[in-house]
Amino acid sequence: SVTDNLLLGIKGGEISNPNDPNIWTVERIFHHFPKLSERANQKGRFLSGGEQQMLTIGRSLMGNPKLLLVDEPTEGLAPLLVKEVRDILEGIHKVGVSILLVEHNIKVALSLASRVYLMGKAHIGFAGSREELEAQPEIKAKYLEV
Repeated sequence: SVTDNLLLGIKGGEISNPNDPNIWTVERIFHHFPKLSERANQKGRFLSGGEQQMLTIGRSLMGNPKLLLVDEPTEGLAPLLVKEVRDILEGIHKVGVSILLVEHNIKVALSLASRVYLMGKAHIGFAGSREELEAQPEIKAKYLEV
């Protein structure tokens, strides 16, 4: 079930201090992901693509990470779900979890990023802030245009 999937994410099998407001619990995950709360007893394989992404992120948060690694969270999602996943990631960051995001959707990536790394042919071709990237149209053209 969705709840069982979330519980699998707990490091060591138990939450150290469930009363700490900064600790991720099933209840806190359900607060941030109300759609998951509605499907708490449903099997994860029957969730939509967007709901599965939420469940994956929620399960990762149950380990109470300081850094969340997220790989292509919007891949294959409908535009409305892309916005929802993007907003969820922004909310997670606002409550103090750093995020390392690998994302081909440049609009989503730049809307969330404080630092940007562009890769091409197995090397990092740019590292800097969003503002630094905006100031270098030749870099944007080289790495971001088709």
